[in-house]
Amino acid sequence: MKIRAYAKVNLALDVVRRREDGYHELDMIMAPIALHDLIYIDRIDHGIEITSNSYRMPTDKKNIMYQVADILIQRYNIPYGVKIHIYKHIPTQAGLAGGSADGAAVLKAMNQMFRLGLSLDQLAAIGKEVGADIPFCIYEKMALVRGIGEKLEFIQNDFHCYLLLVKPKKGVSTKKSFGMLDLNHAVHPQVLELKAGIEENNLKKVVTHLGNTLEGPSIDMVQDIQTIKEELIDLGFDGALMSGSGSCVFGMTQDKNKLDEGYEFFKNKYYFVRKTQILHEEEEKYNKS
Repeated sequence: MKIRAYAKVNLALDVVRRREDGYHELDMIMAPIALHDLIYIDRIDHGIEITSNSYRMPTDKKNIMYQVADILIQRYNIPYGVKIHIYKHIPTQAGLAGGSADGAAVLKAMNQMFRLGLSLDQLAAIGKEVGADIPFCIYEKMALVRGIGEKLEFIQNDFHCYLLLVKPKKGVSTKKSFGMLDLNHAVHPQVLELKAGIEENNLKKVVTHLGNTLEGPSIDMVQDIQTIKEELIDLGFDGALMSGSGSCVFGMTQDKNKLDEGYEFFKNKYYFVRKTQILHEEEEKYNKS
């Protein structure tokens, strides 16, 4: 079976407060994008085997795909194992939810492969046990996301936008970014205003309210994030923001020529540069065979 694991960007990310359990309360607007990993998964007699085209990715129990596969095998008494091969296109430590997207894709693929009959809500609940972004990646719909990532309110929209993704070589550890955050002096974007801009299909309102509380500490660790943002705006992109905890930055435009011009400018300058766009419900978002 073949399945695509779609990345995401955060159009807004507000760290509201630190909770007593050590987690942070978040308000976010998350959008699925066309950039994806490609996963092949087959049934084997026993065990979990993972191979990849990327030497950076662990293939043992540290891998999110391994963890979600193991939960399904144990919980639903599946009498087989799985062999997973993944072609990684989503970079690590980028804020694009590559690992969570892979985990969500494996959950959906195994649900179909072994005829478990689990709903998306059930798959999301299982995914939440492993990673906070997995529920969003299960649904692959633009959403207002709250809590630690488990509360999703889907956004009905016709908002179309091209994105240019630019990531410097150095990544950002999510744990370190949150650890360096000073909530008393942090930027708190107006998440609901951005949501309204999406629902109104108003690009100007959307880019006006782009914001990410984690940008400050992440820029302190990787100065290229700020440089890339400035370069995107100088090139004429309507808005630019770091996604998640970084270090990937996206530039927003509805002008295909501007997207192509930006790609030519950045392609030999930084570690990872890709043209993509926000996905919509009506588009086919994953293929299985």
